[in-house]
Amino acid sequence: MTRVYLALGSNLGDRLAHLQGAVDALRASGRVQLIALSRVYETDPVGGPEQDAYLNAVVAIDTDLEPRMVLDLAHQLEERAARVRTVHWGPRTLDVDVLLYGDVHVNEDDLTIPHPRMWERGFVLAPLRDVAPELVDAQASWPGVREAAVALRS
Repeated sequence: MTRVYLALGSNLGDRLAHLQGAVDALRASGRVQLIALSRVYETDPVGGPEQDAYLNAVVAIDTDLEPRMVLDLAHQLEERAARVRTVHWGPRTLDVDVLLYGDVHVNEDDLTIPHPRMWERGFVLAPLRDVAPELVDAQASWPGVREAAVALRS
């Protein structure tokens, strides 16, 4: 089993329901064990067109899936949430990014692990700090990232 960290984000429709649906599907998967779930953060959008705020979370899972299969699972979760890819960095019902896969490094056209911009994004680092505090500076803070007054069920 390998420890994997996934970032979840949503800014269209029922944002919390989209995140919860992803967590529920991960928990129901026979190949994934949910280890930890961050708090939910509301974050200002970064890059892309003008759009509404996101809800973001990070989950830690243990899995025997290979990195490519974890990416496939992420895409399945997005499809279940009816994600439509029309505008790069545009609004979405659900975005699932593979942040870390153990200590494995992958550099392919459609999969880079560790995620190439994760260390620059407060909307990833704040929830990652919840589930893996040893990976993130405990004193860091990020403008535009605030804890939401909602929670996901693990």
